[in-house]
Amino acid sequence: MIYSSSKVALVVGATGLVGSLLTHRLVDSLYYERVKVLVRQPLGWQHPRLQEIQYDFDHPNGLLAQADDVFCCLGTTMKKAGSKEAFRKVDYQYPLDVARLARSNGAHQFFMVSSMGSDVNSRFFYNRVKGEAERDIFAVGFPTFVVVRPSLLLGDRKEFRLGEKIGEGLMRLVNPLVPAKYKAIRADQVANAMLTLAQKNMAGIHIIENDQLQAY
Repeated sequence: MIYSSSKVALVVGATGLVGSLLTHRLVDSLYYERVKVLVRQPLGWQHPRLQEIQYDFDHPNGLLAQADDVFCCLGTTMKKAGSKEAFRKVDYQYPLDVARLARSNGAHQFFMVSSMGSDVNSRFFYNRVKGEAERDIFAVGFPTFVVVRPSLLLGDRKEFRLGEKIGEGLMRLVNPLVPAKYKAIRADQVANAMLTLAQKNMAGIHIIENDQLQAY
């Protein structure tokens, strides 16, 4: 098989909603020769170009974080995390640790799923943590750093989140009336955007807001 490049992709958060869809798209694409995923638990499916790596995010191993392009889809909820400290560890510390290790190994591009409204000065803890993660990963110094900021994600999750299910149902009803900036967005659109943007080899920092993501 002939690939359009010999690049290696690294995905963290491959068991989540966006991460799972993105991983499937990456291995089906001819753009990457190999796709590595750092996981705590097996994905449950295989592909000739997929390399699963059991990874302890609390004790990061730099030797395992080697790739050309990194896709970070890590994220949790306050309810699942159980505390602000645990939430911050998953949504801030883990992504930052991987970013630093990958960059030290020569990674060129870093793509991150953040959130609409992320802001280091936000009075909302969730948005503030997302903003801090963006800020500090940018400081790592990737030649290309792309942040996507989706609104409420639509899609089939492996885990049941009552609050999000209720919100998703309401958003499906009112979505046609909502401005593009705030519309709920399908998770596959976010995954498509990340793969498409990765192939453009853009330099610098790029913030892709929710209304821009709607086009993918």
